[in-house]
Amino acid sequence: MDRKYAIMGDIHANLEALNAVIEDARCREVTDFVCVGDVVGYNASPSECIGVIRELGCSTVRGNHDHYCSYDESLDDFQPLAASVIAWTRRQLTEDDVRWLHDLPYQRSYGGFTLVHSTLDVPERWGYVFDTLAAEANFSYQMTALCFHGHTHVPMIYEKQREINRIEPCKIKIGFGSKYFINVGSVGQPRDNDPRSTYVTYSVKTKELEFVRVPYDIETAMDKNIKAGLPERLALRLSQGR
Repeated sequence: MDRKYAIMGDIHANLEALNAVIEDARCREVTDFVCVGDVVGYNASPSECIGVIRELGCSTVRGNHDHYCSYDESLDDFQPLAASVIAWTRRQLTEDDVRWLHDLPYQRSYGGFTLVHSTLDVPERWGYVFDTLAAEANFSYQMTALCFHGHTHVPMIYEKQREINRIEPCKIKIGFGSKYFINVGSVGQPRDNDPRSTYVTYSVKTKELEFVRVPYDIETAMDKNIKAGLPERLALRLSQGR
């Protein structure tokens, strides 16, 4: 049987978006779900999203929000908006939720590829990759042909052959002898001016990788944020995709 993966990331406690992505993936006959981190943060359903991910048996790595919501560390260096939501999220999680987040690894190999939230060189520093120069440092540590990541909420493909090329999100065939560092975009808080959720499918048999956009019930997600007392700006950005 062909193993077909759904690779998700930056769910950020958006239950409506997560459920829509899972439903879409199942329609595409996905066999396995994996996650590149940040299950929680920014939105109103952190514990519910953890429950869904765990029920899926979803292999998951630690994101920066997962880390700070499960460790009682100072938020003084955080941007105030993010810090306020992390503090709110900490109050919503059960002890079991916190333990699960706390135990997530920074990176892991799964199904012949690698998962990391930020970068492979120093994943605990939560570095951002927006260009080929930043991607270059990652390739020095990448031992598999494919590495999936998130963190920027902006989908992108970086391919290394003799040099590093940046490829816009699309459907591609994985080439022999190349390495790929792939940002899967965001399920729960897209930031590329498209409010639809984004995730990636990958077929082991055909070596095909596809970026998928999924509409979801944004109005309900926004309403839940506002009713939870989260900053209104977080609700508004869902409809704007930024």
